[in-house]
Amino acid sequence: MTSLFGRTLAVAAITLAGSVATAQESTNRVATMTDWNVFTEENPKECWGVSKPKETVNSRDGQPVSVRRGDILLFVTFRPGKPGEISFTGGYPFAGGSTVDVVVDGNNYQLFTDGEWAWPGSAEDDAKLLAALKAGTTATLTARSGKGTQTVDTFSLRGFTAAMEDAEKRCS
Repeated sequence: MTSLFGRTLAVAAITLAGSVATAQESTNRVATMTDWNVFTEENPKECWGVSKPKETVNSRDGQPVSVRRGDILLFVTFRPGKPGEISFTGGYPFAGGSTVDVVVDGNNYQLFTDGEWAWPGSAEDDAKLLAALKAGTTATLTARSGKGTQTVDTFSLRGFTAAMEDAEKRCS
């Protein structure tokens, strides 16, 4: 089982490898597969697929609200000899102790939060969600900010499988 500390270090490595906030504009983009981009970094060797949501809805007390959020990104990161690790940043600090609910074509999954990041709880959970994302058409992530705003971000999975296969191959 991957620890949350290990996941935090993984995200720190991604952040150091290239600014997460500007990953889609980064010069280390090596491929685009429909709605997903693939990036690589050499030191340390990492490859990842990333996408922004196609739709975002923010609400408070059931009413739509306008809020300022940072970049909203869904990642899968690969390192040599390791399976893909999923991470999500909602563009704000998540409510303490909250989770992010993920629905992929009607199947439910959960991500655990820490600050502005969320991840599956184990390598097994990563593998299950990764398989669902490869088979799915959309992923909807529902979360709650520290200020009580509920967010619903919908990601297209068009190009997801091709992007993940490319990222994994580049890091094998």
